Amino acid sequence: MNTNAKVLDSSPLPAEPKGESILEKLKPHAELAAALLSGLLIAAGWILSKNDLSSASIASYLLAFVIGGFAKAKEGIEETIENKELNVEMLMVLAAIGSAIIGYWTEGAILIFIFAVSGALETYTMNKSHKEISALMELQPEEAIRLTSDGKEEKIHVSSLNIGDRILVKPGERVPSDGVIMEGITNLDEAAITGESIPVSKGKDDDIFAGTVNLRGSIIVKITKSNEETLFQKIIQLVQTAQSEKSPSQQFIERFEGRYVKIVLSAVLLMMIAPHFLFGWSWNETFYRAMILLVVASPCALVASIMPATLSAISNGARNGILFKGGIHLENLGHLKAIAFDKTGTLTRGKPEVTDVVVRADWNEQEFLHRAASIENYSNHPLAQSIVKHFTKSSNLDLLTPSQMEDVSGWGVQASLSNQKWMIGKAEFVGKDLADSFLDGIARKLSKEGKTLVFARDDKGIAGIIALKDLVRSETAAAIEELRSEGIHTVMLTGDSRDTAQVIAAESRIDEYIAECLPETKVDEIKNLKERFGTVAMVGDGINDAPALATSSVGIAMGDGTDVALETADVVLMKNDLPRIAGAVKLSKKMNSIIKQNIIFSISVIMLLICSNFLQILDLPFGVIGHEGSTILVILNSLRLLKQ
Repeated sequence: MNTNAKVLDSSPLPAEPKGESILEKLKPHAELAAALLSGLLIAAGWILSKNDLSSASIASYLLAFVIGGFAKAKEGIEETIENKELNVEMLMVLAAIGSAIIGYWTEGAILIFIFAVSGALETYTMNKSHKEISALMELQPEEAIRLTSDGKEEKIHVSSLNIGDRILVKPGERVPSDGVIMEGITNLDEAAITGESIPVSKGKDDDIFAGTVNLRGSIIVKITKSNEETLFQKIIQLVQTAQSEKSPSQQFIERFEGRYVKIVLSAVLLMMIAPHFLFGWSWNETFYRAMILLVVASPCALVASIMPATLSAISNGARNGILFKGGIHLENLGHLKAIAFDKTGTLTRGKPEVTDVVVRADWNEQEFLHRAASIENYSNHPLAQSIVKHFTKSSNLDLLTPSQMEDVSGWGVQASLSNQKWMIGKAEFVGKDLADSFLDGIARKLSKEGKTLVFARDDKGIAGIIALKDLVRSETAAAIEELRSEGIHTVMLTGDSRDTAQVIAAESRIDEYIAECLPETKVDEIKNLKERFGTVAMVGDGINDAPALATSSVGIAMGDGTDVALETADVVLMKNDLPRIAGAVKLSKKMNSIIKQNIIFSISVIMLLICSNFLQILDLPFGVIGHEGSTILVILNSLRLLKQ
């Protein structure tokens, strides 16, 4: 039977996708109804042929053949013509026809019946593997409330939205397109995007995404992306693409299937002749055993060993905010021996925070920070903004307005405040000797702790030091330990100094760190790691780390679902949640384990059935049950990967 799952088209969603969705849902029910009707006709044929095979019983069997086997026979013939290669469907059809030719109408009809039932169950189980992507599609709103230039509301289809349009999103509604909040404050359920069930507070100028749910207040949103370019659509397209791409194992099985079918047909032809002359079997028995061989040697279960498992794992990952760009990347994760991390935004929060404030004796901390923040407020440097944020969070005082502001790019700022000249920036900017000797060299101690120092100088000398640090995420150490428990060596690649790298590595519990890396040196280090360990992953934010992500065996992008992250790596974590990497590795290992179970089980069943047939202890109905039953069990085993 055909186990190459039908995949969803990766093009953007059509305006009205409902009709196709309904047909897909009805398909397994139609197949099952045909199978059950076939079963009733078999029962009728058996009753009519109790005394002797009559024309009425033959007609009943023929109807059972046609109704039960039409769908699979049509599928097999079409694929044979298209691929110019025989497939397992054709083996089943030939076996059923052969059974009827030698007078085993009941056995042939039972073969068609069980084949039809297993086909319907297979369609049902494959549809279950697409459940998550179908659920995502249903989350896409079809209508939006657009605000006209005079403030009136008009309901339009989402495909009619343009960049720059203003829309109204009311409480309980799903956001129809990506945009930025212009008015209002609310809480949003972003589970469809990030996999996180905890609502996120959003206000003016915050980005929001299509498919998320507005839980609280009405908001006015300015559209920033067309319907086809939204993050939500990209997630759908990404999962669809992943479901259509086949892993190396699946590609091997499909190549193997064509050759195997030819071998089986050759063996069946030999079986039709050789046993009669070698073992004295009757021609009827010889042909009957050849038909059984045709059934039991068919590689249905073997072909079904990989694709359902891969699709189930991809669906599981999509539900939990882990997007795989193909089965090959999912398969490779299970063989991971080492993983390299970018520091900023991956192991750390990505934003420097004030950790220490040291002031001269004639200043108190609050007054010093008040002046420093007032001057830094006019700088766009990330460190300056962190200082301003730190002060405004801890104080209700209004910032002062400095005069004679001058921003010296790459060094710091200088300005006059309260008739006093201030210089804020690097040690070399305010005076290296003064900075080094301040309070018995406290700057050296803070630097060794991996902190970045900002010096402030007034008319009397160094007034104080503000130490900042990109803090390690609270979950980082636990995530690294979990990876270590999976036998994976961890490495940190960072452009920071050796002192900073050493501190962050110790706090993160990383096995190894490499400091002062430029983008090109990160690529060299990834190549070195691949030589040492084989399969290596790189985790980064998908921008500066793009070359290293491309060089690694598996590139993993983090970045709260940014466009760059979606386009860069092989695996995308929709939220900066490091433990999900270990979760993805475990999912891959579980998938690889289930695939091995399926392959070993299916080959064992085929060999057992072939031997039983050769020993003349296996009848056709039991051969059919063993063959089709093993296929169903393999698919059901794969569906275990859909579990949380």
